[in-house]
Amino acid sequence: MRKLFYLVLLMSSCWLLAQQPQPIYIVEGDTLVNPYVDLSEVVVLPNLKFESYSDYLTYLRLRKRTLKVYPYAKMASERLVALNERLANIKRKRAKKRYTKHVERYLEGEFEVELRRLTRSEGRILIKLIHRETGQTTYELIKNLRSGWRAFMYQTTAKFFDLNLKTRFNPDEVEEDAMIEGILLRAQSDGSLDASNKIIKK
Repeated sequence: MRKLFYLVLLMSSCWLLAQQPQPIYIVEGDTLVNPYVDLSEVVVLPNLKFESYSDYLTYLRLRKRTLKVYPYAKMASERLVALNERLANIKRKRAKKRYTKHVERYLEGEFEVELRRLTRSEGRILIKLIHRETGQTTYELIKNLRSGWRAFMYQTTAKFFDLNLKTRFNPDEVEEDAMIEGILLRAQSDGSLDASNKIIKK
């Protein structure tokens, strides 16, 4: 009998709790359970229009090159942040130089072969994207992390391949840069770039 009494008491308590009214919010005539509505970010981009088939092919080539080199630019940004955080904790100038050289050797060993395989056009886009991701030109990065002499030598070598390490990413004034920005925004919104900014092959 006592067990039955406790069972009835437990069921009554659950029923009473279930009957407690939830707070509601009325916003412009709509009844909401929460005072806000979570919405995912929506990127609205204009439809692509091309004046000719040749322009369309040019866009496709630019898209392929951009998506190929973007992960390198993004990784450069992430490594730069990590490097600066480490350097901030190193007191001695000599130790900072030693650590920077160590990181440079590691990156060269890991990515040198892949970067050497880039075409001139892909290299030009990569230089722009490094500025987009880091806020510094490739020339400035080399100068700040190594030396002005090393930056000058790299710039001189780059000019032999018709490249400029001082190039900035400027989508407001340069048409190609605006197209690159649109390509990246579309790739991020349609899932071609995952959360880690790696290209997803479809």
